[in-house]
Amino acid sequence: MDFAFTSDQQLLRNSARAFLDEHCKPATVRLLWDDPRGESDTMWKEIAQLGWLGLSLPEAYGGSGLGMVETALLLEEMGRAAYPGPYWPTALAATAIELGGSEVHKKRWLAAFATGDARATIAFLDAELDWRPEAARTRAEKTGKGWALSGQKRFVPWAHVADVLLVPAQGPDGLTLFMVDPSAAGLTLEPVPVMDLATRLVNVTLDKTPVAADAVLGAPGHGGPLLAALLRRGAVGAAAEMLGAARRCLDMAVGYAKVREQFGQPIGSFQAIRHKCAEMLLEVENSHSAVYYAAWALDAKAEDAELAASVAKAYVGDAARKVCGEAIQVHGGIGFTWEYDLHLYMKRAKALEPMYGDGDYHRELILRRVAA
Repeated sequence: MDFAFTSDQQLLRNSARAFLDEHCKPATVRLLWDDPRGESDTMWKEIAQLGWLGLSLPEAYGGSGLGMVETALLLEEMGRAAYPGPYWPTALAATAIELGGSEVHKKRWLAAFATGDARATIAFLDAELDWRPEAARTRAEKTGKGWALSGQKRFVPWAHVADVLLVPAQGPDGLTLFMVDPSAAGLTLEPVPVMDLATRLVNVTLDKTPVAADAVLGAPGHGGPLLAALLRRGAVGAAAEMLGAARRCLDMAVGYAKVREQFGQPIGSFQAIRHKCAEMLLEVENSHSAVYYAAWALDAKAEDAELAASVAKAYVGDAARKVCGEAIQVHGGIGFTWEYDLHLYMKRAKALEPMYGDGDYHRELILRRVAA
């Protein structure tokens, strides 16, 4: 069996790293902290021109038709750079429209996503903060012109810049995924303070917000399987970003250990530091295997794809937290300072840990799978 990336996949990774190293430096990330939108429209247009926004979309709608493995490669590099922008929420919403949308929906949105002319996000969580699709409590009522949605969605990534929100809600037929205009009546957005200043989370409140009759993904009442599939994909993408953050912290720790001297020699020569770095490398390599197997399993529709996605999210969440924390320990006092860049990547990993299902949620799914 050949576990190596193809030449095209390696080219994608190398070009993504080169672009982000040049255009998404830590100084750029810091500048966007104080920006009301939190993202660079220039950078967004540039990654659209590189084909990243249409990476996994069908060629018929302006995409490249690639899979989750290539997307994970890109997300790993974004995690390594603490990229500030709605790439993954938009890509995930695009997948939802590709899987559940009508031809009208696809023509309206997919090409716009691929060219960078539109952004989107999915509002998974309700006020109860339960990731299970069936736990959605937002209500959808039929009206003469379509639907009216009422409820609160919490911690929605990049909702303030989205051109369309995908909102799961319980209707008379069951769970349904709706396409909602962020400017619709009765919809309000409230920014949420976050640990990772390079991302944005928003609470969305809907008060009888009108939704057109045809703004439904899939058949009414059949949103559960679609939402579960999106959560699995979201979990693998988040794991890939956390892997990138952890790998960046490992690289920084090893680099620092080679140049920081105590008692006349590099601290990397001390057994305690060497063991820390070795353990960090072990966690990163295990995370790499978990992420890319899960990505391959999703692409191949493997029998264990659901299990692999949960294993990746649960394992990498723990591993990234450990690696980033140990990197700070290797750096000693400087690792805790605001001016040093190490905290950018630790905060990215920590912020992604609960997204698309935290460790407890995915361990429960693993237990159900292996005990069935």
